[in-house]
Amino acid sequence: MMPGSCSSGDDPMVFEGYASRFGVPDLGRDVVERGAFAASLARRGAGGIRMLFQHDAAQPVGTWLLLREDAHGLFVRGRLNAGVARAREIASLIAEGGLDGLSIGFRVRRAVNDARARMRRILELDLWEISLVTFPMQPGARVIARPALRKDLAHGADAGGLACLIRHAAQRIHPSERTAT
Repeated sequence: MMPGSCSSGDDPMVFEGYASRFGVPDLGRDVVERGAFAASLARRGAGGIRMLFQHDAAQPVGTWLLLREDAHGLFVRGRLNAGVARAREIASLIAEGGLDGLSIGFRVRRAVNDARARMRRILELDLWEISLVTFPMQPGARVIARPALRKDLAHGADAGGLACLIRHAAQRIHPSERTAT
């Protein structure tokens, strides 16, 4: 499924986005470089990375279906668990545009300090989790394709067999934050 695609078999709890953007400083002046996730993704795979809400280990809300590095950053596709009340609330917030931040939880394996630019360039990291958050540390880390609002789903109805509920969200990443390809 490409961002914005929609068919009758789409899962209403599935969303896509970028959990990290390459070459773009976050609010703490960290810059994740292309290739920084490669070893961790090869070691853990999507199933080994947790989906949390607000980096709270007590609030797992779904699973990652796909994690891959592309020219822009760490592209993600995840499914919120319809059996978890918080996940249904999150799906509703995402669909309404009230929640769209993504944030990574990791341990740095290799980095260089760029004293002149006053940044830390992260060359390799060990990715532990990706969270849906209100305020991402990296402003460009956002959900870019989200489930459409469905009131019965938000109130606990079975997600199976629902009509097409995935629609493409307007990309909220400021053009100046895009990296060259």
